[in-house]
Amino acid sequence: MRTTPLLDGLRFAFGTLTVLPVPLTRWDRGAARAGMLCAPVAGVVVGLGAAGLGAVLLLLGAGPLLAAVAAVAVPAVLTRGLHLDGLADTADGLGSNKPADDALRIMKRSDIGPFGVITLVLVLLAQVAALAQAYGTSWAHGALAAVLSAAAARLALTLAARAGVPPARPEGLGAAVAGTVPVGGALLVAGAVAVAAAVAGGALSGTYGAVRAVCAVVLACAAAELLLRHCTRRLGGVTGDVFGALAETAATAALLVLAPG
Repeated sequence: MRTTPLLDGLRFAFGTLTVLPVPLTRWDRGAARAGMLCAPVAGVVVGLGAAGLGAVLLLLGAGPLLAAVAAVAVPAVLTRGLHLDGLADTADGLGSNKPADDALRIMKRSDIGPFGVITLVLVLLAQVAALAQAYGTSWAHGALAAVLSAAAARLALTLAARAGVPPARPEGLGAAVAGTVPVGGALLVAGAVAVAAAVAGGALSGTYGAVRAVCAVVLACAAAELLLRHCTRRLGGVTGDVFGALAETAATAALLVLAPG
C-alpha cells in the first residue's frame, strides 16, 4: 500500500519517539527526514497526555506538587525512559573526560555512573519544581508548560538532525537520522512551533504570555544547541543517547522559562 511522506513521517516520529502502537512501515533516510520534521507533533501528543493527567489530579484535589510529578512521569513512560537514559549516558560519557572512542564506549554500557545519576536527579527535580509552580498558578498554566516543553524537546531533535551534523557512530538511531533534515525545513518547523507557542501563550495570558512562550521555545533550542555543539566537538557527532540528552535539556529549559516568577 502506498503512503504519503507525511504519513510516513508521522509513523516514524511516533514509532521511534514514543511507545504508542504506531507501526513503522519505512526505515530509510526519506522516512527519517519526514519523521524528524514531524517530531514536534509527537511531542504535542506526549505533552497533552502529561497535561491531562496533571489536570485530572488537580481536579481530584491533589496539590500542584503531585500534579507536577505525574506530568513529569508521563513523558518518561511514553518514551520508555529512553530520553532520560540518553541524558544519563551522555552525562557519563562527557563527564568521563576521556577521548571520544572511550567516551562512546562508556555511553553504550547498560549501567549508569555517578555523573549520570547526579544529572538525572537534578534535571528531574528542576522539571518537577518548575511544573509545580506552573500548576500552582492554575491548571491551564501547568498544562501549557507540559505541552510546550514536550514540543520544544522534540523540536530540539528536529534541529539536531539537520544537514551538517554528523553521526558519532555508523549504526543506531543517531546514524539513521543524523543529517537528514534540510536546514531550511528545520527552521520552518521551528518557526511553526514558535507561532503555535505564541498563540497558545497569548490565549492564556495575553501579550506577556505570548512573548514568554516564544522565549521558552527559543531558549530551549538554544540550550540544546549548546549541548549539541559540545557533543559534536567531544564525540565527533551525535548518537541516540545525545538526542535523548538534547530533548531533556530543551524540556527543562522551557519549563524553567515558563515557571511563574
